[in-house]
Amino acid sequence: MMPLRLPSVVVTAAVTLLLALHWWLGVSAQIGTTVTNDETAHLVSGYSYWRFDDYRLQPENGNLPQRWGAVPLLAMHPRLRPADDPLLWGASHVWRIGYVFFFGSGNNTDYMLFCARAIMAFWGVATGLLVFLAARRLWGDASALLSLGLYAFSTTTLAHGPLVTSDMCATFWLLAATSAWWRLTGRLTWANLALSCLATGFAFVAKFTCVLLLPVFVLLMVWRVLNPASLLLALGGSAKVTRHIMPRWKKLAVLLVTGLTQAVVAWVVIWTFFGWRYSASAPGLPPAWKYYVPWEIVLPSGGFWRSFFDLSRAVHWLPDAYLQGFAYMQYAADGRSGFLLGTYSNEGWWWFFPYAFLAKSTLGELLAAFALLAAAAIRWLHRSAGLKASNILYRDLQRLAPWLTLGGMVGITAVVSHLNIGHRHILTVYPLVALLAGALLRPFAAPWLRAAGLVALLSTVVESTIVRPHYLAFFNAAVGGPSAGWRQLVDSSLDWGQDLPALAKWVRHNRRPDEPVFVSYFGTGSPFYEGLQAQELSPYYTYGRPRRWVEMQPGLYCISATMLEDVYSPFRGEWTRAREAAYQRLLRELRPDVLAGRLSPCFQEFGEGPTKLLWDLDRLRFARLCLYLRLRRPDAVIGYSQFVFRLNANEVRTVVDGNLAELTSLMEQAAANKTD
Repeated sequence: MMPLRLPSVVVTAAVTLLLALHWWLGVSAQIGTTVTNDETAHLVSGYSYWRFDDYRLQPENGNLPQRWGAVPLLAMHPRLRPADDPLLWGASHVWRIGYVFFFGSGNNTDYMLFCARAIMAFWGVATGLLVFLAARRLWGDASALLSLGLYAFSTTTLAHGPLVTSDMCATFWLLAATSAWWRLTGRLTWANLALSCLATGFAFVAKFTCVLLLPVFVLLMVWRVLNPASLLLALGGSAKVTRHIMPRWKKLAVLLVTGLTQAVVAWVVIWTFFGWRYSASAPGLPPAWKYYVPWEIVLPSGGFWRSFFDLSRAVHWLPDAYLQGFAYMQYAADGRSGFLLGTYSNEGWWWFFPYAFLAKSTLGELLAAFALLAAAAIRWLHRSAGLKASNILYRDLQRLAPWLTLGGMVGITAVVSHLNIGHRHILTVYPLVALLAGALLRPFAAPWLRAAGLVALLSTVVESTIVRPHYLAFFNAAVGGPSAGWRQLVDSSLDWGQDLPALAKWVRHNRRPDEPVFVSYFGTGSPFYEGLQAQELSPYYTYGRPRRWVEMQPGLYCISATMLEDVYSPFRGEWTRAREAAYQRLLRELRPDVLAGRLSPCFQEFGEGPTKLLWDLDRLRFARLCLYLRLRRPDAVIGYSQFVFRLNANEVRTVVDGNLAELTSLMEQAAANKTD
């Protein structure tokens, strides 16, 4: 069956338009937002790589994407002087260094961020082009345009493509390296070898999750070596599906040699990106005495990986920063506070990412995925054109092996992962779904499949247009839409700090004269920079500086969705009698001394040091507040991620000083009012 071809001028124009539209939709949607959580760290790290040849900052998130995002800064020459903050650079405190770089050095923050996002969005464009080319090779021009359309309007790719993070860059190189390896194993030429080696090398400096390529490559190599066609013939399959191949041992030897060549090239690429220097610290800069998360914390306690890191560091097999980043990835993957549908866990849930896919995909994407599964089941369970179902299955797998293998590996990894903090960690699934969806419009496809493909595309365009520019906050209508998202997923699945400027604008326009404003913001942006004059109320990030106890008063309370769910607190979840007793005791013991000046109102971030009890009191009070606010109707919601409550004197008194019975009564009243 020959793929359908359209006039080249039509195809070229359509592809150019869709890719340009994808770039513009993604980049323009970011105008008026502030940095998302990781962007300060990514951008200042990438700039330090270029300018100082120094790699101590953020080595765990991919050298290549951080360098790429910082390319526009090379022409701007923003202020970054390690000598001004030798202690921060010595401790590799990327978060405080990044905060100063963005908000404390006089740099043109908004322009700097816009240019970095504009160039990062080209990874999304490049990924879209890969999707189109792969779908075109499989099913023809019309199918490829359907695939590209689904990809270009996907709320997930539009949300993450322009951000100065490593997710879209890693997605591109995962797809490119998988495709290049499959091409190489099918036809060994010098050109294919060079292409595969470079794609694999760049993947390994894009993000450490690209280690998924190792099992993907092995599985594809096994597929090529075993040549299932001969097995099908032995089982009575059609001779039409068999091919002449070299002996398996010879093919295996050739593939092992090419694999070794890829490893050598990847090793060279890694060293090149780290300046061919083992030490992460550049000469002439303040010496680094530790990474932000030190070696002694990220190193495994034993086993294979401990031996691997010890040996690699001893013989300088790879740059120290690269090894540290890899070790940090393994350390972080062991678990972190997660939130899903009102529940909390440090170990995660096997169904976190399956649910995230179902909730945050457009209904059009879900329709395309389910139509593909239904079509595959019908095709593989019935004979067609005189061939056995096993023959049809083999032929389909032969065409789709690289994409199914990569998608399967991403899915398996997601299900077993303990790091359940963001839907973006399955970003690679979306171009794969779009690519495979092209089959719905392939030549001679059933009418119902063609209809499903067109409806899927139209639905995705409509859903994407409706939610614009809040792509990150998208949840489909089946789970309640974006307004219900904060009860299902938070952090980078909804609230990554992006809506702070819109919150500041709302407060400026709606604040009453002399009305107190309190803010609990989840993100690395600066409320002060955005003009939001407010008192900090249990913020998560303070960049190492002490915070002060503040007395709650009637006024505006601006709470980010992630903070409203109190995800990263030791007092999250159910409010128990033990917690209530601890809160009342600490309130009686500490608060009078703070107000009288006998106890310093300052305490350290994360409850460190001798001020831990005051920090505990502050967090318990905030947990009590959020317990009430989660039931109370907000006075405003900005961008689906920032909630504003105007609390009166009775509400504040009950939350802070009321007993459990009074608080329960207030909560019951709030719940009743919310349902009216």
